[in-house]
Amino acid sequence: PQARRILQLSRNDRAAARDAMAALDLEAQTALVCEAPVSRRSELIDLAPEPERLIPALPPAELCFTAKAVGLHDAGWLMEHATAEQIVVCLDLDTWQDFVPDRSKLDEWLKAFADSGDETLLRSTRALDLELLVLHMKSRIGVLLKPNEDGWEPPARARTLDGQFYFVALEEKDDLAEVESLLRTLFQNDYWVYFRLLQGVIWELVTETEESALRWRTGRLQDLGFPTWEESMRIYGFIRPEELRLLPEGDRYHEVGEWPLPIWMPDLPVQTTAEQSIFRAIAELPDEERRPHLFAFLALANRIAVAEQMPLGDAETIPEAIERAAEVTSRGLDHLSRENATDPPDVLRRVTFERLFRVGHNLTENQPGEPPA
Repeated sequence: PQARRILQLSRNDRAAARDAMAALDLEAQTALVCEAPVSRRSELIDLAPEPERLIPALPPAELCFTAKAVGLHDAGWLMEHATAEQIVVCLDLDTWQDFVPDRSKLDEWLKAFADSGDETLLRSTRALDLELLVLHMKSRIGVLLKPNEDGWEPPARARTLDGQFYFVALEEKDDLAEVESLLRTLFQNDYWVYFRLLQGVIWELVTETEESALRWRTGRLQDLGFPTWEESMRIYGFIRPEELRLLPEGDRYHEVGEWPLPIWMPDLPVQTTAEQSIFRAIAELPDEERRPHLFAFLALANRIAVAEQMPLGDAETIPEAIERAAEVTSRGLDHLSRENATDPPDVLRRVTFERLFRVGHNLTENQPGEPPA
């Protein structure tokens, strides 16, 4: 409501809207932006008195969603103030598909960094894995090092910044504007990265470079609560029919701890009147138990997103994963509660969300052990 009020105010009195934003502290401004529809966030950021402080305060995934909503071709003013951590997370979430870098999306992001100016471009290239930059360059240019031979002539259309490394577009119609801008920025400000990058284009193999880049990305995503695909697929494991009703002894909810969320904490319908039984059960827990359960539930949603290979850089992915997690865990919770004559909150204390999901999934008509098509 407050975001809507400020946005409506800005249509008729932009100065008053700016004053309304300025009256909020940084934490409140961050909450206001993250809780607004992703399509309207840039308008709120533009009203902030100090966007250079507000933008770095956004959770990195929320900045990714916001930049994509603006359009990466127009997001340079956002990325100008992004931190190195935010930049890395944006690319980890949005520039991969089927476990390999998506060259076209990576190109779009690098163009956005270039549009922000040399300082942002330099900061982003220093923050990214060199392997990712090598793969990007390999998809655009061929590179050769000038040999120590008299009379040697570079290939037609070849360019050089230093008289040693020559590069040429792999596609004749590619003007290499962004590539040359990136290389020139590195050459002038960080020759070591420039040297290693062009050497990598010459000598590194694509398959090995992709494997290294994937390892780095996988480790960072795990720190953000996204397990590996193999680990995530456990939630679709088969359970024998006679074991579907088993209820273990002892509390299990604490097995999942907290981690730095890359998104703004979703406003889940945790109330006794919620449609899904899983949220009604969480609402009945004491306050000190509710937060660990919410983190465990979000961890499950992350597993679903990874297992089903949803696009992590899309704003709709986590809400969709949360909706699916709620539907299937509620089915499992209802089954265990009914079969064991146990109140749902007590079931929650004794069964992990992963187990609830597996039970619920095995109760469906889907082939056990397989995610939905």
